[in-house]
This record gives sequence, C-alpha cells and structure tokens, in this order.
Amino acid sequence: MNETRARAVLAAAGLPADATLLALGENAVFGAGEVVVKIGRDAELLARAERELAVGAWLEESGVPAVRPAEPKPRLVEGHPVTLWHRLPDPVREAEPADLAGLLRLIHALPSPAFSLPRRDVLGGVERWLRLAGDAIDPADAAYLRERRDGFAEAASALTPHLPPGPIHGDALPRNVHVGRDGPVVVDLETFSQDLREHDLVVMALALDRYGLAPEAYESFARAYGWDVREWDGCGVLRGARETASCAWVAQHAPTNPRAREEFARRVASLRDNDPQIRWYPF
Repeated sequence: MNETRARAVLAAAGLPADATLLALGENAVFGAGEVVVKIGRDAELLARAERELAVGAWLEESGVPAVRPAEPKPRLVEGHPVTLWHRLPDPVREAEPADLAGLLRLIHALPSPAFSLPRRDVLGGVERWLRLAGDAIDPADAAYLRERRDGFAEAASALTPHLPPGPIHGDALPRNVHVGRDGPVVVDLETFSQDLREHDLVVMALALDRYGLAPEAYESFARAYGWDVREWDGCGVLRGARETASCAWVAQHAPTNPRAREEFARRVASLRDNDPQIRWYPF
C-alpha cells in the first residue's frame, strides 16, 4: 500500500487526509491531532487488528504502560482495517534495553487474557518472503533457508522452557518502547502471543551477536529482567529460528533494492558458514 492509497482510505474513513505520515510499512501510520491512525494493507489483517485493540484494552486493565486504543473496534474501510490509538506525548529520550526489560517483566507476570492469543510463529512468514524474492535470490539459498526453517521448527517444538509460558510481546526490541515524560510505554502490540517467554528474551541476545548491541547494554537488559536467557539450553534453537526468519525477511526486498540483495547475501553466507559473529545491519 502506497501513501496515496493510504490517504484515500483516511478520507473515506472521515479522517483528515492531510494527517502526518509517521511510518509506511506493513501498516500506514498517521498522526491526526490527538490520535494515531493505523491502516492495514488488506482485509485479511482485520482479525489481527481486532486482537491488537483487545490487547491494548487488556494491558490498560492490567496496569501495564502501553499505547491505548482510541476506539474499541477496528473500522473496515475500502478493504483496509483502520484502528485508532491515543497519541503518545513526544519522547524525552530514546528507549534503552533496560526500559524494555522492565516492561517485559510486567508482561511476563500477567496471566492469559480472556481472549485467545496465537502462538508466536517466528518462522511462519519465511515461505511468503522467499516467494516474494523470486529470481532475485539464488534458488539454492532459498532451499537452504527452507531446510533450516523446518529443522528449527521441529527443534523448537521439543524445547523445555525455563520460564512458565504465557503472554509475550513477540517482537521485543527497544524500538517498540516509547519513553515519554511518565516513563517507558510498550507500543506495537500486533505481535502479542501466547508462547515461551524466552522468545522475548532471545531477541536481545541476537541483537548482541548480530546487530552491534554493546555488551554493557545487553548486561543492563539481563540485569533489569533478572535472568540471562543465554544460560538456557534452548537459547540457540530460538536464536537460530529468529536468525532464519530475519534472513528471509530481507529477501522479500531483493527484487527492487540492491542494498537488500547485499544484506541478504551477507546474512545467508554467515549462516552457511556457521559464523555467529558476522555483523548484520538493520534493514
């Protein structure tokens, strides 16, 4: 969905068509006065939008600092789910790993909500991303990632967790934390799941190994959470699953973006060579 289409949906929803574009990715996100508007790419995402709003209301009832829904249900406008959220105040600083850890402690202490949450299928998008990559990537690389996906999916199903399973954020990164004048708030609720709590902790371990997170920043995260997931025998399995998904995610951009092709080649080569220290770059 491009910006022109997104603004047409805004207008059809009776919202200001001149709203400020904040992000354009899987969702188009606009700031319109006191609300933020998220527009999904197609009607298939309506159920996810309903669940995201339900998660927001549940977190509010549970006392977890999180972005709050401005309307309880999504609108379906010209085939696009539209959700409204209360706009957060401007950030006072960038979120740090310890901010994320504090919020995860609150989320991981929650019992399951009254509505159902899906499992965290980290590898679920791999096939779609590889199909979108098409001939822009080597078929041997695509076959390698499919084989790797299947192996890690099987291994993950046999894991014995250290923490009790339950609600998780699903994409636990500092970029999904907003630090306003009242403190850290969790945002981007669409990946909330019911699964191993370790999924949320492995993300930062991977950031340390692959994305240049400073060791002291990782240590502050583990200290604030109260446990280092790297001590768990299953860490390598969940880490490998997320690496596989992250590599395939970049592949979908390869047909139109030379930088994506370069980054994909770097990532898949490091996996083939079993070199966990090769730096990956955010894309």
